[in-house]
Amino acid sequence: MVERISDQLVEEIRSSIDIVDVVGEYVQLKKQGRNYFGLCPFHSENTPSFSVTQDKQIFHCFGCGKGGNVYTFIMEMEGYSFGQALRLLAEKAGKQLPQISTSSESNQSDEANQILEAYQWLSKLYHHLLYHSKDGKDGLKYLKERGFTDQTIEKFQLGFSPHAKEFIAEFLEKKGYHRQTMVKAGLLAVNDRDEYYDRFQGRIIFPIRNHIGKCIGFGGRTITHQEPKYLNSAESSLFQKGKLFYNFDLARSSIRKEGVAVLFEGYADVIAAYQADVSNGIATLGTSLTDTQARLLRRYVDTVLLCYDGDDAGLEATYKASQLLMKYGCNVKIAALPYGLDPDDFIKDYGADKFKNDVIEAGKTYMAFMIDYFKKDFKLHQEGDRIQYIERVMDEIAKLEKPIEREYYMNELVNEYNISMEVLTEELKSRMRTNNKAIPDKHSQTGHTKEINQQKSRKRKKLLPAYVNAERQLLKYMLQDHTIAEQVRNDLGVSFNIDDHKVIATYLYGFYENGHEANVSQFLASFEDEAIRKLVVELSMDFMEWEISEQEIDDYIRLIKSEQDENQRIKELIQLQKNAERQNDPIKAAELAMEILRIKKEMKN
Repeated sequence: MVERISDQLVEEIRSSIDIVDVVGEYVQLKKQGRNYFGLCPFHSENTPSFSVTQDKQIFHCFGCGKGGNVYTFIMEMEGYSFGQALRLLAEKAGKQLPQISTSSESNQSDEANQILEAYQWLSKLYHHLLYHSKDGKDGLKYLKERGFTDQTIEKFQLGFSPHAKEFIAEFLEKKGYHRQTMVKAGLLAVNDRDEYYDRFQGRIIFPIRNHIGKCIGFGGRTITHQEPKYLNSAESSLFQKGKLFYNFDLARSSIRKEGVAVLFEGYADVIAAYQADVSNGIATLGTSLTDTQARLLRRYVDTVLLCYDGDDAGLEATYKASQLLMKYGCNVKIAALPYGLDPDDFIKDYGADKFKNDVIEAGKTYMAFMIDYFKKDFKLHQEGDRIQYIERVMDEIAKLEKPIEREYYMNELVNEYNISMEVLTEELKSRMRTNNKAIPDKHSQTGHTKEINQQKSRKRKKLLPAYVNAERQLLKYMLQDHTIAEQVRNDLGVSFNIDDHKVIATYLYGFYENGHEANVSQFLASFEDEAIRKLVVELSMDFMEWEISEQEIDDYIRLIKSEQDENQRIKELIQLQKNAERQNDPIKAAELAMEILRIKKEMKN
């Protein structure tokens, strides 16, 4: 039987979860004063304008205006319905939910839930088959030969898909999943004879999980000469390679602790690095790094260490990834591997300690990497190529923000190529003028400071009329104190001049009347209208100096009523003006028009 979820349970789940912890799974938050700040996950920015208030359990972005409570955040972040967000947060809180009515969620959501469940079942099955099936023995032997221990295999839930064509299709069907739905999920494929089969059959299985640890896809690696060597789940609403990282869920706590994410190219590299005591490793899913992935990394961490294969393709991928990461404000470092080796090979050949100490912890700066990277394009034994190479490096040095970095790398060129610092300084000035970039002195703003000031300037709001400010100030205090709300209700009721303010006041009176204490996060559940929710959050984010005096409350109410009186007077004058026009009295009509203009001007001022 389908049950309705009570408001009490919804509030119980919300109050048992700290919004800082939930948002912190998506955004790197840093405490500043009373609030936590980070880069907004809803729009692209380089200076944090996204704020989370722990005592009020709400979030607000001063840039794009998004705001709300923990339910709103999950709905916005994951594209979930309220029911889906409730289910996710209930799981986090360890609360049992009754069955949610399908009328509250679309059939599409039900199908997505079915697909998600199927992935969890299949992940467990593949892992079981690796150890407990005849086919799985070959897969287990391969993994052991790669140096993976049983503990590691368990940690990453590695598995094996059997060669039997119908096995997985029959397993899923017995669990109640339709074959066509599983084809859409990328778990099954159909041949030209309308036979359903496991697209991963005969492969080592790498479960790919989302940030909360739910399996949403698979990577399959052949252990024979079967092509392709690696195969991923098909793209779907659940599984989008360009938005995910392998192992992000397991690595996230280490990434926060270390302050660095180590980005690899392959799943095996991540696992081998984990065994070498590098637990903050993640990987792209067989594709180049995307803008979405770069933005995601920047939200979580300041520094990204690229550890790609040590061949031409790996160097090229490192260059492109570093450019993209820097575009989104990441500090980029590069782990240099000997030519021809990937991380897994290096660990096998030289050992875990040497990998961690000489590769990971000895990561180069982006500029040091570029100085080496550009050498491949020039014949440095030839004078002309040497000059072109130095000019190319100077182009990059001119882009550096910090004077100390520019001087350091110019000194590198001075020492290696016997050029005077004076010459390079002139070259630098020329490039910076060309780039319209002033050479900073000690009084100039850094790029970060300038950006913050520009952002503040953009956010300056035009002055609002006095009555609007009065209404907003009253609502701010009313949201924080039910006694003030009661006083305003007695003196003003819902007679606010702004419609949105009327709505908020009306709901707030009812909220307190139902016995609730002041709780903005809980109050937000009253509204489905996003614009109203945003306004409530915006009003709540302003820190109010306590306590407000009776005189101040009276003054605000007087301003609001005065506006209403003036508006009523204008309506009466407009009606008199129309009457004068109907009576062919242009002089009287003109006098009334002038009076209306005078009152409006006074109100505006």
